[in-house]
Amino acid sequence: MSEIKSHEFDNFVERPLPSQRLYLFYGPDRGLVAERAAAIAAKTGIALNDPFALIKLDGSDLSPGRLADEANSLGLFGGGKLVWVRASGTEKILSEGLAYLAEEPPRDAFVIVEAGDLKKGTALRKIGETARSIIAVACYADDVKAINGLIDKELGAAGLRITPAAREALRDLLGADRLASRNEIAKLALYCRDEPVIEESHVLDIIGDASSTSVDDAVDAVLTGDMDRLMTSLRKVEASKTSMFLVLQSCLRQFQQLDILRAEMDAKRLGPSQVTATLGRGIHFRRKPLIEAALKNWGLPAIRRDLQRLQNAILQSRGRQTLEADIASQALIAIAFQAARQRSA
Repeated sequence: MSEIKSHEFDNFVERPLPSQRLYLFYGPDRGLVAERAAAIAAKTGIALNDPFALIKLDGSDLSPGRLADEANSLGLFGGGKLVWVRASGTEKILSEGLAYLAEEPPRDAFVIVEAGDLKKGTALRKIGETARSIIAVACYADDVKAINGLIDKELGAAGLRITPAAREALRDLLGADRLASRNEIAKLALYCRDEPVIEESHVLDIIGDASSTSVDDAVDAVLTGDMDRLMTSLRKVEASKTSMFLVLQSCLRQFQQLDILRAEMDAKRLGPSQVTATLGRGIHFRRKPLIEAALKNWGLPAIRRDLQRLQNAILQSRGRQTLEADIASQALIAIAFQAARQRSA
C-alpha cells in the first residue's frame, strides 16, 4: 500500500518520484486534485506538449481494455508516455482497468487518474489504497495552515504584504477549492498591485461577501426548487466574476451533508428535526428549517442521484473550462426543477 495523506503531499512531491508509475488522486477538492496531478505530471519527465507522448482521456472515453492498451503501447517516436485520465471514479471500466495495471504495471508509461470524492470502500479507492504499485493521494479542502501558505506564496510572488485582519478575512473566504482559492488571491493581488499593504477593506471589497452570499442563495434555491431565485443568484455570481465552480462545489457539500442526515433518518426512523439535533450541530440555526424541509422533500435515492449529477458536472467543468458556466447552470437547474416537482408531488 502506497497511500499519501493529504497533508503529506507537499513533502512527497519535493522528493524524486518513487518506482511506481500509477497515480490515483481523489477527493472533494477537485481543484487540489487537478493541481497535484499536474505537479506529478511535470515531474515524470514526459513532454506535456507532445500529443504523441501525452494521452488525455475522460471517463466517457474509456472502453474495456482501453486504459491498458494506451499504457502499454509505445509512443509514435518512442520514449516515455503519460496517460492522464479525468473521471468521476465510479466507472467500472476505470476500476477494472486500473486493477489490471496494478497487477501488470507498465514499464515505459505513467498513468495518472483524477477522480472525485471516493467514499471508503468504493472499488477505485480500494484498489488505490491496497495495491503496492499505485500511489494513492487524498485531496481534501485546505486547512488553516495550508491556506496561510497559499496566501504567503501568491502574495509574496507579487511582492505584496497583508495585515493580520485582512489575512483572517481572506482565509475565511477561501479553502473550498485550491484552484478557485488561488484565482481569488491572484485577483486580489492584481487589484492591490499599487497598494503598500493589503487591508481588510480591500479583501471585502474585491472578494467580499457579495459573491459568497450569491453562492449560498443559489444553493438554497436548488434545495427548495425556487427557479426564479436560482436564476437571479446565478446572474449575480456571474456578474461578480466568481467561478461557477464554487456554486457546484458548495452544492456538492450540501448534498453530501443531506446524504449523511437522510441515511441516519432512514436507518433509525428519525424525523428531520431529530436528526439535525443530533448530527446537525454544525448547521447555523437560521439554516435548520431549510435543511429540515429538504430532508422531508428528498429521499436517499434522489440525493445520491443528484450527488452523482454534481460530481459529473464538476468533472466536465474541469475538462471544458470554457463551458464551465453552461455546464454548472444546466446541472443546477435540473436539480432545482426536480426539487420543485418533488415538493409539489
